[in-house]
Order: sequence, then C-alpha cells, then structure tokens
Amino acid sequence: MNQFVGQKISLQNFFPKILNRLLTIANEFWLYLLRIVGYIPLHFFRKIFYLISGINMPLDSTIHLEANFFKPSGITIGHNSIIGYRCFLDGRGKLEIGNHVDIASEVLIYTDEHDINSENFGNSFGKVTIKDYVFIGPRAIILPKVTVGRGAIVAAGAVVTKDIPDFEIWGGVPAKKISDRKLKNPQYQLGRPMLFQ
Repeated sequence: MNQFVGQKISLQNFFPKILNRLLTIANEFWLYLLRIVGYIPLHFFRKIFYLISGINMPLDSTIHLEANFFKPSGITIGHNSIIGYRCFLDGRGKLEIGNHVDIASEVLIYTDEHDINSENFGNSFGKVTIKDYVFIGPRAIILPKVTVGRGAIVAAGAVVTKDIPDFEIWGGVPAKKISDRKLKNPQYQLGRPMLFQ
C-alpha cells in the first residue's frame, strides 16, 4: 500500500506526495495504452509492448487479444505457453506461469486482494504460481497465494482459492478435486496461435 495514502498534506510531504501521484497517473496511463495495444491483431507487435512493459516472456509464448494487466513487471511466462483472449494477469504480488501452459479465454488471475478485516481495507498480496503443462479452462478465477501444480487441470468457471496438487483436476466454486489426470508425463507442444488473435 502506498505510504502517502490518507496522509494530510504538510510542507514536509507535499512534494513526495505530488511526485507519487504523478507516477501513479503515468503508470495508469501506460496500463491504458497496453489495453489499446491488446486490440491490435498482430502477436509480434503486442509482444514488443508487453516486453517493454516488463513482462518476462520468451518469443515462443503468446498472449491473445484484449488481455489486461496490473503491474506487468511482476509477470513471468515460460516457453510455449498460450494466454487466451481477454485474460487478466495481475503482477502486483508476482505471477509465475510455467512452460507449455494453456490458459483459456477470460481467465482472471489475481495476486492482490483487499483485506476485508483491515481497518483501512488494505491490500493482501500473494504470489500465484502456475507450473508446467497446466490447463486452465475458460472464465476460471485464480486467487492470491495459490500454486497450481504441474499438469493440473482447472475446469471452466472454477474459483481456485487453495493449492492444487500435480496432475489433479479441480472444478467448482470454490474449486475442489474432481479426479486425477491420467497423463502423468506430458511432453506435448502447444499448437501455433491463430494469426489474428
């Protein structure tokens, strides 16, 4: 949480508070530009902006159209991973996505949430880790402080509030184990992304 929020303005904190506000506005404007860039149907062009923004991702991974971000510099994506249409990736508490991860459309991944028991409704940050060969179905939500194990499957519409062990299939609200994934030694490569997506 910002150290200047809620402070009364004095001569001592006037300039730091103004500087902080200007930096916040500049950051919010850059996120707005990234949202506009997200509509451009050319993967390579978008990727340049995402890399400039601090997302750590290789050229063989893809983020589809209309993705949105908080703190892109806190996001790391591994090799041969695909992030679907209209996903939301939150890097405020660090987000690490592994290799060969397939994230379907409109998935929301949060690494920050409000502390509802805090007197000032403050933030509660928690890293999210998504390990290799994970598939996350459409419109699933991953909440802070969660690790999705290697080869795990998250069903469409699931709300994940706790860690998912390797090679388990989870679904529901809140998400619970449905079954085990039969494939235990994945070595597949995800297909080429659609060109204008």
